[in-house]
Amino acid sequence: MTRPGNVITAYLGAFTLLLCLYSIRGDYCEVNHCFNGATCVTGLGDDPFICICADGFGGDTCNLTEIGPCSPNPCRNDGSCEVIAPTRRGDVFNEYVCKCQPGFEGVHCQINVNDCANQPCKNGGTCRDLDGDYACQCLSPYVGKQCQLRCISLLGMEGGAIVESQISASSVHYGILGLQRWGPELARLNNQGIVNAWTSASHDRNPWIEINMQKKMRLTGIITQGASRMGTAEYIKAFKVASSFDGNSYVTYKGDNQRRDKVFVGNTDNDSTKTNLFDPPIVAQYIRIIPVVCRRACTLRMELVGCELNVYSNTAGCSEPLGMKSRLVSDGQLSASSTFRTWGIDTFTWHPQFGRLDKAGKTNAWSPAHNNRSEWIQVDLEKTKRLTGIITQGAKDFGVVQFVSVFKVAYSNDGELWSTVKDENTDNDKLFQGNIDNNTHKKNLFEPPFYARYIRVIPWEWHERITLRMELLGCDD
Repeated sequence: MTRPGNVITAYLGAFTLLLCLYSIRGDYCEVNHCFNGATCVTGLGDDPFICICADGFGGDTCNLTEIGPCSPNPCRNDGSCEVIAPTRRGDVFNEYVCKCQPGFEGVHCQINVNDCANQPCKNGGTCRDLDGDYACQCLSPYVGKQCQLRCISLLGMEGGAIVESQISASSVHYGILGLQRWGPELARLNNQGIVNAWTSASHDRNPWIEINMQKKMRLTGIITQGASRMGTAEYIKAFKVASSFDGNSYVTYKGDNQRRDKVFVGNTDNDSTKTNLFDPPIVAQYIRIIPVVCRRACTLRMELVGCELNVYSNTAGCSEPLGMKSRLVSDGQLSASSTFRTWGIDTFTWHPQFGRLDKAGKTNAWSPAHNNRSEWIQVDLEKTKRLTGIITQGAKDFGVVQFVSVFKVAYSNDGELWSTVKDENTDNDKLFQGNIDNNTHKKNLFEPPFYARYIRVIPWEWHERITLRMELLGCDD
């Protein structure tokens, strides 16, 4: 028979032991159980603590040096290391081989192949070497992968292919007691007659004339000309150009890497022509000429220069990777609604700049702070491009398979007004089918393609946690 005093003593002993165990459990990371620069994490599963080892170390407390020729990985630039059977050839002893990503070579993938060495860009184009590819920055009016095509067709103001209903203006001048109408439909290069040009009303303080091309076109230049009214020369001495895809939201042309609106130099008399090139070209449906300085009155005849987009590209021929994997898209062009930190550790932050197809590493994708449908990752392509598709991929977070299974795509030309890709059959937001695992590529086409500078991918459904790597497909046209 157990005495009451012994029972009390036993309970007190057990309680004291539990307190000690609790104290030890709470201090696991404080007493430095993890070695060699490892990170200690508590409160996960049944284990009192977990050590996240630095590269080259293993074991429960990271006290062991990983062995083998591929630990740590000797291959650079995301190259994969494969162990091979030891072979001896002369004085060379190989235990591994590095499988390099496209665009890299060398024993350890340390050499970036210069794809510009053969000077692929023609007609003065500037070549930029990428990882496994190159990009040509073409001088206007040249276009194409190698700047081999000229986009210099006269688009129809003079020849009449652009009809009267496509031309509009902010106002019209009526002369000689209202009998002469200097309407926008007259603003055709080399138009003849007594009334042969467009003139804005004298009270119009913000005049403009606009052409609706009826479809998206590539515009590489404009030819302007003044006119004579009642024997007096009238012309536009300086002007700006704005463009739009929908006739509602307009962007004023600035040129490459310019903050201010570009002011084009216009005419110096009523009859000679002046040609201005758009470098880079403008891709738009609506083109608007905005007079800045006029001689006597804002009077204009003109012609537009460019080409149809589908002359040089279609969905099949416009499916080049736009630079997520190759890093043509820089880190600064990527942003997101938020970022996730594994176990709250800054070292394991899943930044948007990691959201590149086939990115390698322990944190090798974008993941947001929360799993909900308000999260997004955004790409700024820096200029309007034709988007024809997207490739998506999931990732692993310390062995846990994570991916986005359904997503939406939104796009914008100014970063403020956004449109969502619609389903052609229902006109509802299109739901794209995403991934089914952490590593397989899933390709979706945009049918029809669309034009945009900014792209957002909006996760709609996911497995475990929103985790995404991706590549955009399209072309400059």
